[in-house]
Amino acid sequence: MNVWEIAILAAKALGVVIAVLAVAGYSVLVERKVAGWMQGRLGPNRTTVPALAAIPFLGRFLQRLGVVQLPADGLKFLFKEDPVPGHVQKFWYFFAPCLVLALPVTALVMLPFGQFPGADGVLMPLALCNVDVGFLFVFATASLGVHGILLAGWGSNSKYSFLGAVRGVAQVLSYELTLVLAVIPVVLATAAPGVESPLSLFNIVREQGGLWNVFTQPVGALLFLVAIFAESNRQPFDMPESETDLVGGFHTEYGSFKFGLFFVGEYAHMVVGSSLFVLFFLGGWNLPLLPQSLLECGWWGTALGFALFCAKVFFLIFFFVWMRWTLPRFRYDQVMRLGWSRLLPLAMANLLFYFLIHTFWA
Repeated sequence: MNVWEIAILAAKALGVVIAVLAVAGYSVLVERKVAGWMQGRLGPNRTTVPALAAIPFLGRFLQRLGVVQLPADGLKFLFKEDPVPGHVQKFWYFFAPCLVLALPVTALVMLPFGQFPGADGVLMPLALCNVDVGFLFVFATASLGVHGILLAGWGSNSKYSFLGAVRGVAQVLSYELTLVLAVIPVVLATAAPGVESPLSLFNIVREQGGLWNVFTQPVGALLFLVAIFAESNRQPFDMPESETDLVGGFHTEYGSFKFGLFFVGEYAHMVVGSSLFVLFFLGGWNLPLLPQSLLECGWWGTALGFALFCAKVFFLIFFFVWMRWTLPRFRYDQVMRLGWSRLLPLAMANLLFYFLIHTFWA
């Protein structure tokens, strides 16, 4: 591999990282606007810059929409005073927020956002990296995210932070079993004769060209959806933070830019979880009534498929926000009971059911 090819790969990686961070960052704005809409208020609608405000009609519209709120918040976190408590373990204290943000961004390199025709006419995944075991890589990387929470609670050397970290580890371990068991039937459905790599995310999407997995495996889709809520620590599963009894949970001792990394990292996990649900159960860039030939007609088909994928992801992000401002926070014992006594047995029964179906069908 020459220097030019390495530079192209680095540019692609940088572009993906910037795009993901932008989507994760503006998901915060979506959160605030949807929360305002559901509570009968406007949300962010004051922040602007003189150059933008001077544009007739458009400037006022963008100000009311709050598009400048994200860079304003970013600058506030960047230039805010950043005291470091004297009782923390500094290496782990500084390393934890970097790890929380880096892992979901790393997992995104395996996610296909669409398809494009290769040099010989063969369809290729629109992804930064295409491997046959992308399924395993994504789950292995995403499962390491709990280490950031654990290191934040341990490195803060605070009882509230440590309790939040313990809760986070227990919750993630509980729901990861359900998460993986809910997806194995999808792999079984993909492992048909002629499919070389059933663990490839690209092949999983291509097998849903006629009918999405959410219609053929509704129980698995529901289990996976609940599990990604718990994995991303979103309400009603925000036990590691739980302001009502743990102040701020694992990031109680964090402020300024380091708290901003935790904040964006949570929304990056939400973007990754939404993307995985779209790939596994909502057909990726496919639509049931849309002819496959339309999605395979050159770069126009690539653009259409990418737009469909993004639309599904944005709908899932809206659903995440909607649930946060609709459901109350669960108690910790309720979260554990739901994971171990309800979802895990149901996921095992669902896996056994589809295993028997595919066995007798074969």
